[in-house]
Amino acid sequence: MAVSAPPRPSTPPARTPGLSGADRPPGVVTDRIFGWLALASGLLVMVILALIVYSTVDHAWPWFEKEGLGIFADNWDPAHGDFGAGAMVYGTFLVGLIALVISVPVSVGIALFVTEVAPRRLRRPVVYTVDLLAAIPSVVYGLWAFLVLAQPISGVYEDISSVTGDIPVLETLFADPSKTGLSYMTAGIVVAIMITPIITSITREVFATTPVSLREAAYGLGATRWEMIRGSVFPHSRGGVVSAVMIGFGRAIGETIAVALVIGSSQQISAHLFGPGETLASIIANQFGESTGVYQAALIGMGVVLLAFTVVVGMSARFVIARYERRTGATA
Repeated sequence: MAVSAPPRPSTPPARTPGLSGADRPPGVVTDRIFGWLALASGLLVMVILALIVYSTVDHAWPWFEKEGLGIFADNWDPAHGDFGAGAMVYGTFLVGLIALVISVPVSVGIALFVTEVAPRRLRRPVVYTVDLLAAIPSVVYGLWAFLVLAQPISGVYEDISSVTGDIPVLETLFADPSKTGLSYMTAGIVVAIMITPIITSITREVFATTPVSLREAAYGLGATRWEMIRGSVFPHSRGGVVSAVMIGFGRAIGETIAVALVIGSSQQISAHLFGPGETLASIIANQFGESTGVYQAALIGMGVVLLAFTVVVGMSARFVIARYERRTGATA
């Protein structure tokens, strides 16, 4: 039997007037205003970032023009007109790497303790304490390390250097320790303390998102607590933990005042972890006040290079997370 379509109305139905009586649903105007304000806020951030990049590159251009690819050479000597920043680039990544090696195990351990082990009444004080560490200004960490940590730890450096004097590789890494304790290692220790709250907070939140069903399934199969963490929590949280580590690394390579106080100010590439060095951020803080001309342009250019490194680290973190989400089918 054929079925005929219902007749179409000759005129569209009348729209229901809003509360204001206008021929428009309520809230449309406010939604549009909100959308435009949100768009303007997002564009404002991009404009500010673009102006910062343009201004710093413009001031640093004499350095880029003079040195070319020589900006990455290891020949920093302003008195003779040499402005290669290779030693500072090397020091920046070395301090960041030392900080990660120290901080990541501690941060993951604290996050596991808070989310999986600690009784409920103990979690909140631990979380407050970790969050409080993140609020302490970096200059306070730097002064503490300079006045309290550096000199005593120089004795530890001497002991480690004498013990490892006959071990290949280690004899080079731990040779010639600084008498004052101002070194790559001391700077790395201070930065590790500073980034631990950041990595801990993000990792703790990621661990907490592990579904209860995964935990109960592991326990149901007879797993111990560690086996449940290894089989359920870690696989579910891998992308977030990588993101936390990358964010912490970005903070580590950009740290300025604390590093400037304890790194020792030596602009040469050295494999000695207990010896003095310099980073891109610390040399700007230490020498900008006495600089002019190309010398000053070089220091501003180091800020541009540091900004580029930070952007690359952030994009790498997003790439790692996106790749992990595509592979596991997770969503951000």
